[in-house]
Amino acid sequence: MDAVSNFFTTYFFPFVFVLGLLVIIHELGHFLLAKLMGIRVERFSIGFPPRLFGKKIGDTDYCISALPFGGYVKMSGMIDESLDKEGIKGEPWEFMSKPVWRRALVIFAGPAFNILLAAFIFFISLYISGITEPVTPTMAVVGSVVQDKPAAKLGLEEGDIIKSIDSQPVYTWMDLINIIHNSAGKELTLVWERDGELSSGIVVPELDQLNGIGLIGVGPVTQIRQPGFFEAMGMGFKMTWNLTALIGKSFKLLFSGKVPFKDSIGGPIQIAKMTGEQAEAGFESLMWFAAFLSINLGLLNLLPIPVLDGGHLVFLAIEAVIRRPLSVKMKLVVQQIGMALLLALMLFVIVNDFSRLVK
Repeated sequence: MDAVSNFFTTYFFPFVFVLGLLVIIHELGHFLLAKLMGIRVERFSIGFPPRLFGKKIGDTDYCISALPFGGYVKMSGMIDESLDKEGIKGEPWEFMSKPVWRRALVIFAGPAFNILLAAFIFFISLYISGITEPVTPTMAVVGSVVQDKPAAKLGLEEGDIIKSIDSQPVYTWMDLINIIHNSAGKELTLVWERDGELSSGIVVPELDQLNGIGLIGVGPVTQIRQPGFFEAMGMGFKMTWNLTALIGKSFKLLFSGKVPFKDSIGGPIQIAKMTGEQAEAGFESLMWFAAFLSINLGLLNLLPIPVLDGGHLVFLAIEAVIRRPLSVKMKLVVQQIGMALLLALMLFVIVNDFSRLVK
């Protein structure tokens, strides 16, 4: 009984909380923009069809559906995840009755709200907890060591002072990172001081493929500074921008085949495991992880794949070019193919997650 209770509190509830938050915010973006553009919303669903239960309020059915890996907003006169073709009647409140640019804004709003959620989480966290920044003057003192990275394997510890690299004196933290960043894959002789005694060893910086730099897994001594409201807001958006660019690069590496697809993608089991680990580290860590996942969800939905928001934007782009919408039959076929691919991907990541657990 204790094991079951521990499973729910450690993994299940944090996972459901984070996933539910991200899906609701995403669909809320579509919902609010649809309302703003005068489009009737027939269904606000957490999960993909078939529908399980819910309640209709006004024109909208708010419901829970069977497949718990996302959600959707069903707008009148739109071929979407519900694969319903009966609702297109040319009424003024229908999706297809609106100009292309309005429909594009409604589709884009979902991913945009996910990005904005991340910025909001970072902003609130920084404003409450403060900004972590290097202590000045930034001497080459090790403030943190990442487990299983080259520095940890070499034996470096917090408080060690890096004195030289390959006989080149190191005076500041910038001296250290400039050498390390430009030495990926190279053997370096590191000399450091601990309690007045000098030690030395060989370290090989690992290549960070996303940034194209060498890293050994150390950080500087830091301090926490309390920012003002607008500084925290600006920092929140800056962090979101940088992380979005970084995740975009990781997508590029993934789809280019430079990193193994099987090792880089995580399904619900892997995400639940990681969510539980962050929840154990504290609520703030859980929310930062939620922000990271929210950006991933936003960017993933912009991929030009049928069923995803990016697929709908492709339909709208084609319509704008040829000056007429694609046929309902074609949209249905493409959406069905997209749904099949999405289900196949879900099955793959779940099997992949199980194989990781076995290992």
